Amino acid sequence: MNGEPILNRVAQSKLITFNLEDYYPEGKRILLDIKNWLYEGFILREKEFRMQLEQHDWTQYQDAFVAIHCSSDAIIPGWAYMLMATKLEPYASKILQGDLELLETSLYQSLIEKLDTSDFKDRMVIIKGCTNKPVPPNAYVLITQKLQPVVKALMYGEACSSVPLFKKK
Repeated sequence: MNGEPILNRVAQSKLITFNLEDYYPEGKRILLDIKNWLYEGFILREKEFRMQLEQHDWTQYQDAFVAIHCSSDAIIPGWAYMLMATKLEPYASKILQGDLELLETSLYQSLIEKLDTSDFKDRMVIIKGCTNKPVPPNAYVLITQKLQPVVKALMYGEACSSVPLFKKK
């Protein structure tokens, strides 16, 4: 050793780490299966369906993010999902037809669309790859599209081992 202090070049770099996990919208996610309101799980009988929806306790979805789907191979008319949405609307924070991954993608899409990117102007940005929360794969594509027009350089991964994605010429 030559007696010089060890420098942490990662900590001293001008890189900004963007972690999608930091934007994770807190709240309960619910996958609501329309199959439970179908006769034998396959047949939608309108009168019975409407009656069951009227008797259901919709307050349990207060402030929740709800994805309505059907786990059986039943053919569900579009109005059935729409009718369920009218029951959920006074309570749920977000409602869509699809699975939980589509729900997460939709939540992130809303967040990313509203994101102020001025702090990233002409900066070198790393989009952090590893997360502990269920960040959908499409969120990485969305944030890339949002940041690319403003950043100097865009990378993916960690500061010690990033993959270059874009560099402004």
